[in-house]
Parts: sequence; C-alpha cells; structure tokens
Amino acid sequence: MQTLLLRLAGPMQSWGLQSRFTERDTAMEPSKSGVIGLLCAALGRARSASVDDLARLKMGVRVDREGVMKYDYQTALDVIKATLKGRDTVVSTRYYLSDPVFLVGLTSEIEDDPLLMSIDTALAHPRWPLYLGRKSYVPSLPVRIGKRPPTLGGPASVPGILDLEMRKALESFPILCELDPSVDKVRLIIEHDDGQVYRQDVPISFARREFAFRRVNIDWMEIDRDHVELYRDLELGNSKGGNKNVFVENHAESS
Repeated sequence: MQTLLLRLAGPMQSWGLQSRFTERDTAMEPSKSGVIGLLCAALGRARSASVDDLARLKMGVRVDREGVMKYDYQTALDVIKATLKGRDTVVSTRYYLSDPVFLVGLTSEIEDDPLLMSIDTALAHPRWPLYLGRKSYVPSLPVRIGKRPPTLGGPASVPGILDLEMRKALESFPILCELDPSVDKVRLIIEHDDGQVYRQDVPISFARREFAFRRVNIDWMEIDRDHVELYRDLELGNSKGGNKNVFVENHAESS
C-alpha cells in the first residue's frame, strides 16, 4: 500500500463541518471535503464535476502544530430575505485557525493507484490557485512534498508517495515545523471503517452540497525529543533518516 503526503501550512485556515447561514465553523484539523476541494483546484475540476474517485481515498492527518481558533466578521449587502420580500444586510461570524501545520496522508485500496501520481503532478503544477478552506487563505509553503528521508521507500520521481500504510507513513515522516518545548505528543486523526468518531465531510456533490459520513480514530503520537527529525533539516540536506517516534494506540476522543 502507498500513501501520498501533503503539507498544509498557512497563517489562516478554515475547515468547516457544519457551516450554515450566518455562522461558519471550523474543525481543529482539515476536513476531507476541504482537502478534496483543494485537490479539485489542483486538478482543474469544476464544482459540478464528479469527485467519486477522490472521495474513495482514505485520509489521515498528523497535527504538527495545533491552530488557535479565532473568528472575524463578514458583511454582505443586499441579501435577499428568506421571505423573498426585500433585501437586507447580513453579518456572519466566521471561525478560523491561526498558524496551524498539518501533515495529510491519502491512501488507496487499489495497488499502485495512478490517481496518487496524478494528484502529485497536479500539486506541482496546479490548474487553479490552492487555498486552505477559504479562497483568501493561501498556503505559506508548498503543499506538495518535495523530499523524503532516504530510509523511506517510494517512487523515485514522487517524494511525497511512501511505500507505507497510512499510520506508518504519518509516524515516520519528519515533523514539518519547530515544536514548542512543552509539546511531547501530536494528534493523529485516521480514517478507518471501524473508527469511533463520525465525521460528515465526505463530498458526494459540491454543487448540491451533499456530504456522507465517515469514521475516524483519534490517537496520539509521542515525540522522542532525542531522535525527532524536522522536515527543514531534510530540505537542507541534514536528514537523519526519519523519525523514531512512539505511537500511543487507542486514545479515542469524541467530537
């Protein structure tokens, strides 16, 4: 099995799960619908296009830096009232995450799935601008992974694809940012058929705003400070060969 890794880093990100009307929420990590929306932008798929092939990919997230939830306001003028009689000014509250960093993994049940290669190619040369949940929230660093530790196998031309299943890939890849001295573990949110937490964020149709449920497990990966490797070191050519982290199983949370 292979896993394609993505880096989602930006000063502002918003990953809505239940956004309706004048209050727009955000999850504390990327939603599957938000990530697939980003992939559609890279691939040049219209809002009305099918996303069945992307939705079948399993998704996992490693939270290298937790975001701080904040909110702002947006004012819309001349909005038609629900009664269809007259127009009004509407102020909406919009939540977002400040300065988070995520490592996202995508896996396919199809052996050597060419879709993963197509996604990587599109991320290298995106058709449309990429954004992190909202069009004004752009990545501060490339989404495509450009290097991998020499000890991790995968296609030579695609550093972001690892010959590992989801959990091992998220555990093994270098940490994407400097860690706060108080941080000794990071969250893992991994899609699984028997997951303990439900998320309604699998897009059926973006045009009709239809979403299905999926199941995830929420666990922790402990950080071994003596052996942790940063992606920055890999980019600078100072790789030590990958992380030696300890995975703590069966730490589920409700949401």
